[in-house]
Amino acid sequence: MRISLTQLRYLVAVARHGSVTGAARALNISQPSISVAIDAIEKDFGQKLFVRQRGSGVSLTSFGRVVVGKAKQVLAETDELMSLGAGNSAVGGELVLGCFEDLAPYFAPGLIRAFSERHPDVTVIVRDETFETLGRRLTDAAIDLGLSYDLGLPAHFARILLHELRPHALLPAGHALVDYPEVSLADLAAYPLITTDQPHSWQHMLDLFRGRGLSPVADRATSSFELQRSMVANGFGVAVSYTRPHGDRSYDGLPLICKPLSDPLPMQRIILTYDTHQRVSNAALAFVETAKAWFSTRDIFAS
Repeated sequence: MRISLTQLRYLVAVARHGSVTGAARALNISQPSISVAIDAIEKDFGQKLFVRQRGSGVSLTSFGRVVVGKAKQVLAETDELMSLGAGNSAVGGELVLGCFEDLAPYFAPGLIRAFSERHPDVTVIVRDETFETLGRRLTDAAIDLGLSYDLGLPAHFARILLHELRPHALLPAGHALVDYPEVSLADLAAYPLITTDQPHSWQHMLDLFRGRGLSPVADRATSSFELQRSMVANGFGVAVSYTRPHGDRSYDGLPLICKPLSDPLPMQRIILTYDTHQRVSNAALAFVETAKAWFSTRDIFAS
């Protein structure tokens, strides 16, 4: 069996992008070239690495996950070896960062900029992920690191703490609770609660209330954090959130009132995570150090 480094790069690219089309576009080569390479690798192993799904790309088989993990290891070590041969100790290669969609616009660009200033030889690719997709893509080796809240992750995933946040209440201007210096979950439970439909997020928010014997009416579930904020600003209900963008206004320009919660609630953690069953590249380790330093110097979601 002879598998070239080029074939391995094609294999990892298909796993990262979830399709031959996406891999071909990223590598700027033809789709048939990648398809031929994957077919050859599968023939050598005598097993399928991907399950082809018409109209929805490909997904890794259990055997494919093992092979892609090893392929990433070989490519990372090759890049490190080439750096040594060139007399250069700089970190290089490619890093794919998966970011929970609510956090991505606030942190990913600044983190990538800081990292690229320190490690210009690393190509960083960023992807928006939901709680549901983040763990799966880390397991499938489609992404190297995840930036997320500490919700819904498998027990064997590493969790590198970057910051902790307190939850706060979101109210529309003119709401009956606006003049309160702080509000309780019991206060909020008297009004329609607007949640997002992200599986782990809405469950976590409802659990905060239920843990205090409260049963709020979850009147509406929105598809995104910003739509949730706009629904609150337009008077459809109240919400509880950890994320607080700079400028307390919704996308349509209406004011939002943020109030501290009087209940002694647990902090929510912003973390970097990875699958400990996968090899962690030098680029990923370097990104972890950059992220810890970056977060330590900033007032995250300060009012």
